[in-house]
Amino acid sequence: MSQTITVRLNKELAAWLEETAERVGLPQSQIVRSQLEKAKNIRAEKPFMRLAGSMRGLPRDLSSRKGFSRS
Repeated sequence: MSQTITVRLNKELAAWLEETAERVGLPQSQIVRSQLEKAKNIRAEKPFMRLAGSMRGLPRDLSSRKGFSRS
């Protein structure tokens, strides 16, 4: 590892991290790293979302289609 950071956790998160580390038998730092990796990959898993709302010929807001509007 090349960089060290310090993070302040509230009591609830600190307790969760400690309990989780004991339960799964991993160091707290490894759990934090794995959660950061998971958060990083969430964006990479949904590249199609950049296309949301960009299809031609459809209403910009699907709720404006007949049968979906509240008016």
